Amino acid sequence: QVQLVESGGGLVQPGGSLRLSCAASGRIFSSYTMGWYRQAPGKQRELVADITSAGFTNYADSVKGRFSISRDSARNTVYLQMNSLKPEDTAVYYCNTNGRDRYTYNWENYWGQGTQVTVSS
Repeated sequence: QVQLVESGGGLVQPGGSLRLSCAASGRIFSSYTMGWYRQAPGKQRELVADITSAGFTNYADSVKGRFSISRDSARNTVYLQMNSLKPEDTAVYYCNTNGRDRYTYNWENYWGQGTQVTVSS
């Protein structure tokens, strides 16, 4: 099994910045896609950004130009740099990784426990 541990959440002021980190351990492969999702109270969970092993990125329209995702595949770690934060960015942010196990050929999908990001003055 794979374990994902997020860190870096907290309380920030509007316009501020925050960087989230997610370290994966266990039976994980560098070919897996890694990404970030978020869920605000009363809202559906949504994709914020993800990045493939080849470095292709995908962003939600609401965060384009403000957030940036990156990864260190050698360490199985993914980052989310969040700039120009807005109150509507307040949510629990979840790390995710998914891909096909190269030996069992099973499709795997894993989630972290979530980290709270609150944007408020």
